[in-house]
Amino acid sequence: MKPLDPRLLRHARAARGILILGAGLGLARTLAIIAWCWCLSQALTSAVLPVLGGAGAGRVAEASAPYGSLPWYALGGLVAVVVRSAATWGMDAVAARGAVRVKTQLREAALDALDGRSPLREDGRSEAELVTALGRGLDALDGYFSGYVPQLILTAVATPLLILSVLLADPLSGIIVLVVFPIIPIFMILIGLATQAVQDRQWAQLQRLSTSFMDAVSGLATLKIFGREGRQSARIARETEEYRTRTMKVLRITFLSGFVLDLAGTFSIALVAVTVGTRLVDGAFPLALGLFVLLLLPEVFIPIRQVGAAFHASTEGLSASAEVFDIIDGVPVVGGVPAPAPSRREPAPFRRGGGANGGFEGKISPIRDPLKHVIELERVRIERSGRTVGGPVSFSVAPGEVVALAGPSGSGKSSLIAALLGFLEPVSGRIELPGELAWVGQRPGLLQGSVRENVALGDDEADSSLVRRALDAAGLADFSPDMRLGASGAGVSGGQAQRIAIARGLYRAWRHDVAALLLDEPSSALDAANEELVCRAMRAEAESGRAVLVVSHRPAVLAAADRVVRIGAEVPA
Repeated sequence: MKPLDPRLLRHARAARGILILGAGLGLARTLAIIAWCWCLSQALTSAVLPVLGGAGAGRVAEASAPYGSLPWYALGGLVAVVVRSAATWGMDAVAARGAVRVKTQLREAALDALDGRSPLREDGRSEAELVTALGRGLDALDGYFSGYVPQLILTAVATPLLILSVLLADPLSGIIVLVVFPIIPIFMILIGLATQAVQDRQWAQLQRLSTSFMDAVSGLATLKIFGREGRQSARIARETEEYRTRTMKVLRITFLSGFVLDLAGTFSIALVAVTVGTRLVDGAFPLALGLFVLLLLPEVFIPIRQVGAAFHASTEGLSASAEVFDIIDGVPVVGGVPAPAPSRREPAPFRRGGGANGGFEGKISPIRDPLKHVIELERVRIERSGRTVGGPVSFSVAPGEVVALAGPSGSGKSSLIAALLGFLEPVSGRIELPGELAWVGQRPGLLQGSVRENVALGDDEADSSLVRRALDAAGLADFSPDMRLGASGAGVSGGQAQRIAIARGLYRAWRHDVAALLLDEPSSALDAANEELVCRAMRAEAESGRAVLVVSHRPAVLAAADRVVRIGAEVPA
């Protein structure tokens, strides 16, 4: 666990501003501390020496200010206190406001990274883990930026200047500080290694707890039907207790680290204080410099002690941010541990006609004869997790043709559609596609909002006439485009949701005048009457000149197709 991950500066530009402004304010704070210690030591000396008779044994009165300068040193000390307080407040404000911007930028970068990858990604992270990392995990960065980063900046900026000031004021005290100071970072490293292991286990346990809870909530209806909700409650209770136990272990190490760091710092200060006090008694050291060193000495150790305590308080945010960086960089997880990204094999050649919104990687060239065929697959084979899930398959779909793709469950029909959409990369074979196509998936994928917004998804301004026409073609003539849907399309039945998705595909085909329409099990939740409407809509799209490819096992859909391509196990035609 790095104190400051360099990926933070790369993925969150706001972090750079925090460090730059924080360093400037930290420098002002450090100079104010030095000025305050010097003014206070001179003010005390000028006030005390006259009481002692104006002189002391040996060098005690050396470098002392005259009594008349007492008001000026008091005023200087007051100004230094104000500057120190203002700089400290400024560092906290910069860190707090910067934390909000950093979290926003990291969330945006992570969501953009996820959005740019295939929805069929296989990086080993569940939806619950992603939600936990981008939600609770990034929120834990508040403690990291408000507590740890300011202290880290002060340690980097203030500590060298303060040690240099002690060294110039009293070389002997400075040498003692240089000798004993490294003990504290050594303790911090040793305790930090133990904290990292415990914190990583606590974070992993929190993700398991989140996954268990989300799984139970999503399947609550099924659990109630089969009377298994009690078992899931017990499982969540066990996960919660395990998380509590691991949290207490983290707190124990945190308190132990604070005790060790305070003890080391106290012994270091005491060692210097004894040497300074002994020399003052012997008259071998000026009182003003002695007070200056004694006042400055605690300030030397405060940043390193506080950065250690703040580090342990922000380890959850550090663990979560490391996972967010892995999400942004595309690092997969194997067995809960980040693993090196697999080497990319050379993708199968894709040929795509002209047009925007291609979205395919690989070799791009115009299709050979757009009037002869729009979609063509030649010995295409698809693998997932090292296992062949589709192919090798060869077929084509010509303009004005409805081709049905049939086969038993698990034969790779949906995987072939995913390859056509660019969600999966074929390991061999050749694919030719048009510039644009419309697609209807197995799941409706409805969003909260109006029916119009769901049908015209992706358009800044919906074409109301096309929305109405698409709803009518999908058998939703009695649906108002202004009807509001709840989260995930709540408020409509499964069949109605599927028909809204079909209307969305038709709308896109008309709106963008695409050359091909893909449908994956479009009638799986429909009755015979509505299925007939879908078949008519497919035939109408083919008659308008589009290539229509439909995946289905329903006899009515297969009968409506011009050709049926069967894959997987041998199925009688």
